[in-house]
Amino acid sequence: MDRTREIADFLRSRRAALTPDRAGLPDDGRTRRVPGLRRDEVARLAGVSIEYYTRLEQGRAQNPSPEVLEALARALQLDPSEREHLTDLLASPPATRRAPTSPQRVRPGLHLMLHTLEHVPAFILGRRTDVLASNRLARQVLTDFDALPAPRRNMARYYLLDPEARERVVEWERIAAETVAMLRLEAGRHPHDRQLADLVGELTLKSPEFSTWWNDHRVLRRTHGAKSYHHPLVGDLHFSYESFLAPGESDQTLCVYNVEPGSETARSLQLLTNWTAPQPETLPRPEPTIPPEASR
Repeated sequence: MDRTREIADFLRSRRAALTPDRAGLPDDGRTRRVPGLRRDEVARLAGVSIEYYTRLEQGRAQNPSPEVLEALARALQLDPSEREHLTDLLASPPATRRAPTSPQRVRPGLHLMLHTLEHVPAFILGRRTDVLASNRLARQVLTDFDALPAPRRNMARYYLLDPEARERVVEWERIAAETVAMLRLEAGRHPHDRQLADLVGELTLKSPEFSTWWNDHRVLRRTHGAKSYHHPLVGDLHFSYESFLAPGESDQTLCVYNVEPGSETARSLQLLTNWTAPQPETLPRPEPTIPPEASR
């Protein structure tokens, strides 16, 4: 990832999205060629010189202080995910951030937790939205990740490249766009991740919508929300999901799809569990033994 270009594009996209009215700026009578803020207006709101802000936007100002980052975040009215992304882009010299290379593994205790949560879908996402582990209901409600080759077990690939996802995921466009925003946040944190770059390249080539969402520089760290799916066997399923960083695993997120007890979705999940439960193996009945005396 070209860090200089990323800094410039992100800051430009955020000031373009903020109107003078929202920023509390009076009309100065000048003709605006673009609807968003000008560089000098962002600089004034952040309390820095126009020259310094220009160097920041061009990626030529190294390691701005936390106070400057906070002032920029306030001036551009950034949300928590955008603040985190700005810090990733500006605060750390790229030479100090090594790309993750080792494969991720889910420890036995987390596998056990997924099994314990057998009444609701649950899964663990790793770097690049890789699906590292999932329970049986997650594989039934979304797709059978375990049946895919390990490099293809990825949530972004599922939402954007699997034709079935467009039919199964209610509000597909919103969910897919949010997933792209999650990838964009990770790209700021790991700018030299070759596998992430390969994934972005694949999605750019194969998904008609990906480039538009990627280039708007939206970022998102998912924590909780609502999702719905249309399952071919049991119909509509409505969930409130919660996401947690796994203790001791900074790049692994536990995602749980909760349901209201006694709800239609809870009943549908129970039906789905019953219909898709693996059948116990039946052993052949032993042949009856004939006592020796009976054969005389």
